[in-house]
Amino acid sequence: MRMRIVYVIHKKEGISMWEELGISSGTALLILIVLYFVIKWAVKNGIKEAYRDITAEKNDPELSNENSDSDEIKP
Repeated sequence: MRMRIVYVIHKKEGISMWEELGISSGTALLILIVLYFVIKWAVKNGIKEAYRDITAEKNDPELSNENSDSDEIKP
């Protein structure tokens, strides 16, 4: 029984990780490439949105009180 378990474990080492999952290497490569571009697109759009929010705050006169001469709070 012990010899059989060792043989099965040794035989499985030749199988790649992708084959164990049932995915060919071409499909795995395609999935990784698509995943790369989806993450890249999401980060790019997130940075653009954050930049727009930051520049909108700087250009909005109601949000910045740096140019006001009085210490009064405007309603």
